[in-house]
Amino acid sequence: MAIVAEERPTLETGDNLTRDEFLRIWEQLPHIKYAELIGGIVYMPAALGTDHGGDDFSITTWLGVYSAATPGSLGGSNVTCIFLGDCPQPDVNLRVVTECGGRSWTEDERIHGSPELLTEVCNSTEAMDLHQKFELYKEAKIAEYLVVVVKRKEIRWHRLIRGQYKRIAPDESGIYRSVVFPGLWLDSKALFKNDLAQVLATLQQGITSDEHQAFVEDLARRKRKAKS
Repeated sequence: MAIVAEERPTLETGDNLTRDEFLRIWEQLPHIKYAELIGGIVYMPAALGTDHGGDDFSITTWLGVYSAATPGSLGGSNVTCIFLGDCPQPDVNLRVVTECGGRSWTEDERIHGSPELLTEVCNSTEAMDLHQKFELYKEAKIAEYLVVVVKRKEIRWHRLIRGQYKRIAPDESGIYRSVVFPGLWLDSKALFKNDLAQVLATLQQGITSDEHQAFVEDLARRKRKAKS
C-alpha cells in the first residue's frame, strides 16, 4: 500500500495570500519568527547588519525607558498586528493600555486596533516602511509613525492629521518631540552618533517635564474613571 506524504506548508517572500491564509500557514511554521503580510503580499526580512541592528536596539531601549516611566503605557518589539486585511510586524510599538483609553487591544497575543505609535528601522528611503507600510499605517489610523532611515541618518516622524500623515520637524538642536506621548523626546544627532547615553539623557529631560507629569496624571484619571 502506497503511503502519500503529507505536503508541508511553506511561506515565502512574494506569496500572495489572504490574512487568514497567512496566519494559518505561519502558525504551522513555528521556526519562522519574522514574517509580514502587507497588501496581501508576504515579506520575510533578511538578517540585520550592525548599523541597522544598533539603531533598532537604541530605539527599543529609548521607548522601553519611556514606558517604564509612564504608567498606563505599554510597548513591544516585533509583535504581529492585525490591521485591516494585513499583518505587519513593526519593529517597536508603544501604546496606551485599553483601561486608560488606548485605541488598541490584544487578542491571541496579537495587537488589534490602532496603537498610538509604531516605529520602523529601515536602510533606505526606498524601503517598504516608507511606502506600503506608510499607507497601511495611515489607513489603520496610527497616530504617530516613526521611521529611522539608517543609511541616510534621517528621522521621518509622521503625525496623523485629518487622515493624512504630516512630518514632524525637530527643534534647532535636532530633538523630536511626540505629541501623542508627551515627554517622549528623541535626540536624533545622538542617535546617529551611537551615543545611547545622550539619547537617554535627553529622554530623561522629557520625562521630568511638566507635560509628561500632566500626561501621567491624565492616564491615572482615565484608569480610575474606567474602574468606577
